[in-house]
Amino acid sequence: MSDKESTNTKKIVIFASGSGTNAENIIKYFQKSKNIQVAAVLSNRRSAGVLKRAHDLNVKALLFDKEAFYGTNDVLNILKDIDPDLIVLAGFLWLFPSNIIHEFPDKIINIHPALLPKYGGKGMYGSKVHETVIAEKEVKSGITIHYVNEKYDEGNTIFQASVHIENHDTAESLAEKIHELEYKHFPEIIQQVLEESN
Repeated sequence: MSDKESTNTKKIVIFASGSGTNAENIIKYFQKSKNIQVAAVLSNRRSAGVLKRAHDLNVKALLFDKEAFYGTNDVLNILKDIDPDLIVLAGFLWLFPSNIIHEFPDKIINIHPALLPKYGGKGMYGSKVHETVIAEKEVKSGITIHYVNEKYDEGNTIFQASVHIENHDTAESLAEKIHELEYKHFPEIIQQVLEESN
């Protein structure tokens, strides 16, 4: 690859705390792309499955702790070295620190497994969201892809997609419907955001 070609390649960094199915889906989606690549996956949990998934797909996987994220500029400096065009949170549970948000304005996006502004905020993630949605007898739920700011789930919305909740749906069956929306739309919206940032 020539220098010119490499400078035209848009780079994504993914942050994830869990098993990494969304991260894997995103990595595989962009493996076919000539001008977008996942440059690294960062996780705050040593046991997170996402680290192995990234490693198996030949993507650099890095582990960091709370001190490196909040107490020092270690994670910020890693990001500065990579110089990503977009930072993608795919099941990442810590609140992003302001020093990183200020360094990468409008370049950090998150996916939330509900239709914000409902069912967002601290502690609302994973099965907790779906259990609450079912308990509240909602007739639909979905995903929200949004920019990240200093508060949980309060950044500007980029995209939403919804599914109907049937009477027989449980938190588990709703989670499966939401995962399908995530796998279908998240990579496409990432690509769209990157193309619009030209």
